[in-house]
Amino acid sequence: MRMRGRVVAPAWSLALAVLAVGPLLGNGYLLLRDAVSTPRSYLTDSALGLSDAAPRAVPQDAAIAVLSSVVDGGVVVKILLVAALWGAGWGAAALVRRVLPGIRTSGEVVAATLAVWNPYVAERLLQGHWSLLIGYAALPWTVVAAVSLRQSGTWWPLALCAGAAGITPTGVLLVAVLALSVLFAPGGIRRGRRLLGTLALVVVVSAPWLVATAMGGSGSAGSDPAGVTAFAARAEPGLGTVGSLVGLGGIWNSAAVPTSRTTAFAAVGTILLLLVAAAGASYLWRRRRNPVLTAVIVVGASTVAVITLAATPWGLSVGEWAARAIPGAGLTRDGQKWVALWMPALALAAAAGTRRFGRPRAHAAVAVVTLLIALPDLAWSLAPVTYPSSWETVAQRVDDDHGDVAVLPTGTFRRFDWSGSAPVLDPAPRLLHADVVATGDLPVAGGLVRGEGTRATAVESVLLAGGSPAELAALGVGWVLVERGTPGALGDSARTLDGLEAVFSDADLALYVVPDATIVRATTSDRAITAVAHLVWAGVVLVAAAVGLWRRMVRRERSTDEA
Repeated sequence: MRMRGRVVAPAWSLALAVLAVGPLLGNGYLLLRDAVSTPRSYLTDSALGLSDAAPRAVPQDAAIAVLSSVVDGGVVVKILLVAALWGAGWGAAALVRRVLPGIRTSGEVVAATLAVWNPYVAERLLQGHWSLLIGYAALPWTVVAAVSLRQSGTWWPLALCAGAAGITPTGVLLVAVLALSVLFAPGGIRRGRRLLGTLALVVVVSAPWLVATAMGGSGSAGSDPAGVTAFAARAEPGLGTVGSLVGLGGIWNSAAVPTSRTTAFAAVGTILLLLVAAAGASYLWRRRRNPVLTAVIVVGASTVAVITLAATPWGLSVGEWAARAIPGAGLTRDGQKWVALWMPALALAAAAGTRRFGRPRAHAAVAVVTLLIALPDLAWSLAPVTYPSSWETVAQRVDDDHGDVAVLPTGTFRRFDWSGSAPVLDPAPRLLHADVVATGDLPVAGGLVRGEGTRATAVESVLLAGGSPAELAALGVGWVLVERGTPGALGDSARTLDGLEAVFSDADLALYVVPDATIVRATTSDRAITAVAHLVWAGVVLVAAAVGLWRRMVRRERSTDEA
């Protein structure tokens, strides 16, 4: 019976994960706003974080490049996305079992539902932040791992959490904040050693983007302060900024929200979610002397407060100053993403609510239905995209022996008639076996947040001015790819294209070759050092997983022998 209870929450979490992304599991690829999956990607300099833009997708892009050499890249992303949502719910249940051992399976199911079915997950899915959701999923497991470290000095669970979340820089920082908060709380063994060890672990799993930042030089400069206001947390209909954040909503992009969150129902949904959580508030209050529980709640509530302040005029001014003056501060400009730290506290409170009433199962059923009703359009929220055949043809033609690729129209985002109505990140940088020279400029709310790509800016200027092929070649451009049917600036680029040889052309794409291009690549030593950093990160994940699997097998053998 006990074993059956432990299966219920993971099974329910998997069902919710599949329900959320349903159609995506069919044929096709995830291509929506910031999410780009392709049949195959490559270990280009950009994938390793060695371009002049900030390494925001490191080690994610390198990991997908390696995995997609064995399994179709679209399948890899789907598996990781479903695993993230599944892991978030399962982790919330495990968190309840570890921190609130008096709560039954029904409470674990409520916690799992809240962790998977909430505005944060919905909005990040629609924004295309599938890899950020891996870090989000690691948060409840991080608390469980930190408790194990406090009690027995066991390191591998925390190493696995930090390593998995480390697929993005934000993910590992989320885990670091939560882990250090729990490990700093009074009690447990070897407090100083566990804190120093965790800091060292965070640095090790952050090696790919830390090394890439140092090698590429992007970490020595600030970022565009316009991004602070553009990416600040946003008040949703019927809610102030703090109300949106407390309910796990408030993403900066008003277009990347479910339809139900664009009307006054956003307030209704938030109230329903908070009522489920509030039902357990008194139960948690009576256990406030539990240092782990207190740490989880304090870090979550403090995060909501800080993000709210950051969205005020005073907070925006401070953020703009930091963006200009502090290298790497741009990593924190999307303030709402940090509200993920509030989820474990809400999940615990929601689970605790099942102890307030005489019939835990009945209350759990009502709570689960309430959470689902609060966000009905999270179900079936993603659809796959099929690339026109010309993209495969171009991918086979392009190689890095002739230089990098410039793309027309200029800009980072596209609106193809075959990809749906939402803007999509240009898939060329992840599809082609050569670096695509991209500025990283982001159109946001009618404005433009400048990226760090200085060479790409020069390339765009040459194309828009109708410059000569020789000018492009001198900048390291060996190919020009024209993506038809999408808005964007073309300038006088037709004059440049007239001087180039077209090697492929159809209704969707045209590919031109630029003769005698200068080859611009990272040095062999830089690539080797960066590759080692990626291997260190991957090694932490694989070794931690192997240790955990081995220990589980040993425990099973001992249980069998004792039986």
